[in-house]
This record gives sequence, structure tokens and C-alpha cells, in this order.
Amino acid sequence: MSHALDDARYLLALANRIVAHEGVLDGFGHISIRHPADPERYLLARSRSPELIEPSDILEFSLDSKLLTGTSHLPYGECVIHGCIYQARPDVNAVCHHHSAAILPFCIAGVALEPVNGLGATMGATVPFWDSRDEFGDTAMVVTTQEQGQSLARALGSHAMVLMRRHGATVVGATLQETVFRTIFSHRSAELQLRAAALGAVAPLTRGEAELAEAYSLRPRPMERAWEYWTTRLAKAGELPPQSI
Repeated sequence: MSHALDDARYLLALANRIVAHEGVLDGFGHISIRHPADPERYLLARSRSPELIEPSDILEFSLDSKLLTGTSHLPYGECVIHGCIYQARPDVNAVCHHHSAAILPFCIAGVALEPVNGLGATMGATVPFWDSRDEFGDTAMVVTTQEQGQSLARALGSHAMVLMRRHGATVVGATLQETVFRTIFSHRSAELQLRAAALGAVAPLTRGEAELAEAYSLRPRPMERAWEYWTTRLAKAGELPPQSI
């Protein structure tokens, strides 16, 4: 196995644990990355709680979400979310699907999630909605077929994040670090929007402010600073993933 693939497996396990430790993922949700050597594949853990993911849990999939790793472990039932987005978006190299308690109220009420501060602007100036009922009627509230995954990818379009009615959210990025950054800070922005709404009218950023703030926040310096902070918090908690696979 190449060092690049070893590194990618470790970083993906680390990202799962970071996003769980920061309160976005719980026993459910998942993060993937495009394969570092083959853009027609992606890496995603076996079906396991994100806080527990180890490098040895990381599996390989084709972009049509066929499992390529020989294993007795079951993959996540919603792996098509990842494969369909990678197919539709060559610019995307990491995907996070979650059911954040801060973001779910927006998914349930159908209220727009809007950037209300600089770091929250990494969600993008507009966050579209996808409603599974529009095309598929009653479902088990999971995305498990290619048709459903392709529909979600169309709703995401060129955006950085899509809200899934009564379900959760899916976040994408050009890198794993960017996706983790966007996932955590969109979750925190949602918390702030909910709190501000309890006080009165919410005044979100203008489109111009959101675009400028997003570009500023996604520079290497802020993202590296945040990554160091989250990794250190995880290390202090004794929850870093094991290095060996």
C-alpha cells in the first residue's frame, strides 16, 4: 500500500473523529474522500460510529458505490450520497453527510440557513434544499439508491452544502480539511442563527460579505489554525486514531 493511501486513510479516520468530537456527528453520519491516486474511486469507512473510526476501517469504492475492498464488514447504507456527488462534481474531493442537531431544525421547518458571521460564510451565500418526497414520495428517510443520490447531487449543484428536508445536510469541499472546516462552522453558524432568531430579526451577511468572508476563511492559514486546534483537543481527550492499520 502506498504511503499516500496510508496517509489518506489516517487523515480520514482523524477527520471523522474531529467532526464527532466537535459535536456535529454522533453515532451516525459519515465523511469520505476521493482516492488520492485514482479519481474514479473514493474512500469511506465501514458502517461504524464516526468517533470510533480507525484507518483499518476505511474501504474503497468505485464512483457507482460498488465496494472494492474484500471485507466482511458492511458499508454505510448511504454510500451513494458520496459516489453520486463525486460523479457530478469533479472539483469535490471530500464529502460529509450529517444530522447536526443545530441544522436539523432548518431541515424540518424549511427555513433558509444563512451565513450570519464570517466563519459561517463558508457554507456559501446560498444553501439549497432537497426534498426526497418531490421525486420519491414516502421513503425511510435515507438515501440508498443511485437515483436518490443523483437527485441529491443535482440539488447540491455547484453549491458547497445542501439541506435535506427532515433528514440532515451534506457538505462538500475541494479538500478534506476544507470540508471539515465548512462542516463544523456551518453547524456553529446554525446555532448562532437559532439563538439570534430567539432575540429578534436575524440580519445575515450580504451576498458580497458572504463571498468575501468565505474566500478569506478558506485560506490555508485559518484552516491550518483550526485543524491544529481540533487535533490538539482530540489528543488531549486521548481520542486520536491509531497510526497503524
